[in-house]
Amino acid sequence: MYARSFCGTVYGINGMLVAVETDIANGLPQFDLVGLGGSAVKESRDRVRAALRNSGFEYPMQRITVNLAPADLRKEGSGFDLSIAMGILLASKQIPQRREAILLLGELALDGSLRPVSGVLPILLQAQAEGFTHVILPEQNAAEAKLAELTVLPAASLSAAVKYWSTTLEAPEGVEERSDDNSARQSLPDFSSVYGQTFVKRGLEVAAAGFHNVMLMGPPGSGKTMLATCLPSIMPKMNLDESYDVTKIYSIAGQLTDKRGLIQERPFRSPHHTVTTAALVGGGGHSPRPGECSLAHGGILFLDEMPEFSRHVLEALRQPLEAGVVTIARSRHVFTFPARFLLISSLNPCPCGFYGSKDQRECTCTPQQIYKYRAKLSGPLLDRIDLHLEVPRVPVQLLNERNAAESSAEIRLRVEAARAIQSKRFANRPAAPFNSAMNGEELRRYCKLDKEGQELLQMAFDTLGLSARAYDRIVKLARTIADLAGAVDIGSAHVAEAIRYRALDRNIAV
Repeated sequence: MYARSFCGTVYGINGMLVAVETDIANGLPQFDLVGLGGSAVKESRDRVRAALRNSGFEYPMQRITVNLAPADLRKEGSGFDLSIAMGILLASKQIPQRREAILLLGELALDGSLRPVSGVLPILLQAQAEGFTHVILPEQNAAEAKLAELTVLPAASLSAAVKYWSTTLEAPEGVEERSDDNSARQSLPDFSSVYGQTFVKRGLEVAAAGFHNVMLMGPPGSGKTMLATCLPSIMPKMNLDESYDVTKIYSIAGQLTDKRGLIQERPFRSPHHTVTTAALVGGGGHSPRPGECSLAHGGILFLDEMPEFSRHVLEALRQPLEAGVVTIARSRHVFTFPARFLLISSLNPCPCGFYGSKDQRECTCTPQQIYKYRAKLSGPLLDRIDLHLEVPRVPVQLLNERNAAESSAEIRLRVEAARAIQSKRFANRPAAPFNSAMNGEELRRYCKLDKEGQELLQMAFDTLGLSARAYDRIVKLARTIADLAGAVDIGSAHVAEAIRYRALDRNIAV
């Protein structure tokens, strides 16, 4: 007796469908599971056996062979349980065959109840592309599953899944719950609560408008972390394609809540400085999972106290900062995860934090300690950070006055206007329609400088000893500043402002 059901798994960032072939033959009772399954897949035989019995079904006391095809690709996860159980019921003729293309996803508890699984959205998008029309899966995954154009049949248990299969394949009536995007944005920290720091807030506005990476430098208590947490409030809203990409990544990572469907807010990730390389850029065993870089895709990655991170961890950021992807190679396969994020980092001027401070506190660090502290940030890494902003202490007068500052909503209007210009300019590049992603040809086409701007940039190049990459990034910054001003051409004033944002280039020596 032979039967076939269908399940799915995640392979990198994409879904992959798996045919679950079940054969029941005469012989001593035995359950063989083949098809290059991981440890969680191999353990499914015990979960399926107990779930069938505790749900009132008959477990065949015969030789059962289950094959997961294609057999040459490794499968990980517990989402195969429901499909294996249904395959056994089909092969033993306890339930009828169906002509509809039905996908089965879910982990079985020993009592037969269904538990949620990760990676549902990319699997369903692949199933949709291959002509599947229905999916039976745990109730907790229903909101995510409704993002695909399939008939979603949420089940709480194996018995409920069998009832769908045996009687009707009509989705139950229910109200789809969606997150309130406006309330989520209102809960973000607002720039109106930041007093002073006009220059820094202007720099962050430029960063948000052109998706430029930022570094905040200043003594303790100057407001670096607060400024960083306010940055999401001025970022433009994600479009539908960006939302789907981010939701797929969070689905694979298992970080979607039960009733959370499409993610509409740009991610803000802030890993601790003890993070490992695999946790930051992604990795794992045979089936790597996305790291913090990919979880921040389309949004912000905040590295607080950046020199406290391990140097080899920071150096792993080079590829995603330059290419917008993370490539993880294994012996048999290569996985690519999207990782185009806006990096914002903070650091003190020295280990104690008071080097160059104008208040009464004196720096207690030796020149060697300061050099060692800053040497954790390599030149190639600093070149990939467009804005180096000095964050001074806020004078007590501003704290006492508490004058209302410009709100994030007002700043966001200018950012969105500049982004609209860039979206039109890079209409042929919808995946990254912003200035920071310009290549050499686009720089020549869209970033022509006038004579004064060229002379000013040449003087900065000679004086500061800029690299070619830093030179290009200043030009990209100038293009964004011109877009914020609504200017068609880049003027010398735009170039001068861009150079002001390269503080580390202007003060390399300790």
